[in-house]
Amino acid sequence: MPGAEADADDLALLREAAREAGVIAMRYFRKDPEVWMKEGASPVSEADYAVDRFLRETLLAARPGYGWLSEETADGAERLAKRRTFVVDPIDGTRAFIDGRTTWCVSVAVVEEGISRCGVLDCPAKATVFSAAATRGAFQDGGALSVRTAAERLRVGGPKALLKAMPDEIRARAADVPYIPSLAYRIALIANGGLDATFVKPNARDWDLAAADVILREAGGRILDSTGRQPLYAGVETRHGALVAGSGSLLDAIAGAIVDAEA
Repeated sequence: MPGAEADADDLALLREAAREAGVIAMRYFRKDPEVWMKEGASPVSEADYAVDRFLRETLLAARPGYGWLSEETADGAERLAKRRTFVVDPIDGTRAFIDGRTTWCVSVAVVEEGISRCGVLDCPAKATVFSAAATRGAFQDGGALSVRTAAERLRVGGPKALLKAMPDEIRARAADVPYIPSLAYRIALIANGGLDATFVKPNARDWDLAAADVILREAGGRILDSTGRQPLYAGVETRHGALVAGSGSLLDAIAGAIVDAEA
């Protein structure tokens, strides 16, 4: 199947699977789901596991030749032999989900040769869906997305240490942005113009980024690492260093902050 045709078919599959996954997640939302602490003091709820199980069964049944990489599934080397891989975060923003806040989403992507080919962020508590496929544009609830041109007053999210490392002229123009617990949703806000940019602290994983990456890319933005390169996904290493997401001259102006912070 040619790449563009595969992308369109995969995007349709992701949209429907993410929609149903969101329905499953909402059955637990604000209903005191059982919660456990994973290694590193990261919470996981019974909703995360239920959504992960549904997505794994549904997506791999539809594409048995694809690999699987998910936050809530033990990783295996067999996916490295696959041409395309599903990269999934069943609930991105689990802390927000547990606390009853609405800033969480089901994040699903298809990655080929390290690049996200299509992705969906279904945000059922906000009743909104972001989606994109390579060369086909990015959309929110059917409306086309485009990053905004940076204004005099900037909205830049991310950890305070990285925000402080921005050039003085940029930092003076930056408004305070409340913490957004879902990294995928935070990046999607750049795609729809709600934010100008965001920093990403070290140790973000592929499943936090893959779906949001293609959405931002198709809206005219980029995610960069400290070398100025786009991160790659679904390889042997799934963990990333500090990153910055944004667009245009602002992205170029603040990208050096992650280099300075790492130094």
